[in-house]
Amino acid sequence: LEEAAFQLQQIFRIDISIALNILGIESMRAGHSRIAYTCFKLAADRGYSKAQFNVGLCYEHGRGTEKDLEKAALYYYHAASSRHPMAQYRYARYLLRHRPENEWDRHQKAVTFLEQAAMAGITEAQAYLGVFYMRGLQPKEKRGLKYLLLAAKNGDAQSRYHVGVCYEKGLGVQQNLAEAMRHYQQSAAAGNRKARERLRV
Repeated sequence: LEEAAFQLQQIFRIDISIALNILGIESMRAGHSRIAYTCFKLAADRGYSKAQFNVGLCYEHGRGTEKDLEKAALYYYHAASSRHPMAQYRYARYLLRHRPENEWDRHQKAVTFLEQAAMAGITEAQAYLGVFYMRGLQPKEKRGLKYLLLAAKNGDAQSRYHVGVCYEKGLGVQQNLAEAMRHYQQSAAAGNRKARERLRV
């Protein structure tokens, strides 16, 4: 009986969090950002990762509350720790942009979260990692190309352009101008200006 009561409590807690998060989303859509933030915060404080991510967004963009990047990062971290892919991406980006250069463990944590988000299908994380590996102090071109191809397959025109550059210059792959042209054409067709310029060249 105690176990059943505990299970009911858990279900009730999760259901309330889901309801509060949905109420927050609807309030945000209706332009009531303060109410939305309050709903997200109540659900987030109950440990609901989707609401934690939404609180992070509120702090990052100053919606319904004051803008505070450190608080945004804290809520992204909580959601990321519960395997919320977009929170993993945003928290990793925060770490890479706001970390002291000598904090290697924060750097490694950021890369780990980025890779988890990329493998969960987050195009932004795939594109970020692709460029990150291409431009590092010790570039890992094959790994960078792998993530750029994933992002390109998910429709990211900028990543498609970067894949073209890889084929044109032989970065992480054997040089192939015909393949470079194909990627530039696809990127240009999706509206990428740099790809149109490369095609003219």
